[in-house]
Amino acid sequence: MPVNKIKKYHQIQEYIKKRIQTQKYPPDSYLPSESDFCVQFGTTRTTVRKALDELLKEGFIVKEHGRGSKVVERGKYLGLLSIKGFSGSTDYKVRTKVTVEPKIVEWDPVIGFPLSEDEKSSKCVYFQRVRYIDDQPVVLENNWYALNALEPIRSEEFVEGSFFKTLSQEYLIEIMGAEQELRSVPASRDIAEKLGITFGTPILHISIRFRTSWPNLNLYGDLYCNTTEYAIRNSYFL
Repeated sequence: MPVNKIKKYHQIQEYIKKRIQTQKYPPDSYLPSESDFCVQFGTTRTTVRKALDELLKEGFIVKEHGRGSKVVERGKYLGLLSIKGFSGSTDYKVRTKVTVEPKIVEWDPVIGFPLSEDEKSSKCVYFQRVRYIDDQPVVLENNWYALNALEPIRSEEFVEGSFFKTLSQEYLIEIMGAEQELRSVPASRDIAEKLGITFGTPILHISIRFRTSWPNLNLYGDLYCNTTEYAIRNSYFL
């Protein structure tokens, strides 16, 4: 493929992605037609289709026969994880409470993954949240990221209360992949109090590291999940 076409489809891909991230193309809306993009960018259908195929792979759109490319709603999720009740219902009232505001601290040794050299040379931003389903605390979540990769973001600046949506819509940062470790642990007194359970109750502990599209920015999470009434699955940004 000629170099100019490689650059052109990336240009179209990033243009559309940015408009999706900033809600210029909102969820459930349809993108302009391939012909419209051909005219706008002075290119061929083959190049436009390549850009759309890449957006399809990234999960930004779906293709509907006879209707075109539709912007995907990223799905209902509980912070980094989505939820599914044992009853099969998905009609939950989900909310998040920030229990520790984002602040600059030293790295916590509890983080389950080795830091890069760049991260070790920097302090980090830390914040804590509790996730509720139908007013029941279900997940206690600690988060860290390197200060030299991204400035602190105040919780009142979170888009719709979501840190991930803020990264995507305000900073155009996307999650590219994740590593995780899961184990069962007894709830400490602090965790038990915040999740409204008995001290020592077995809970799911998840250590996770998200890789992002921003150089040197990894997001680290340490989550404690009460799965008595809800299953938690790793669908992330659907």
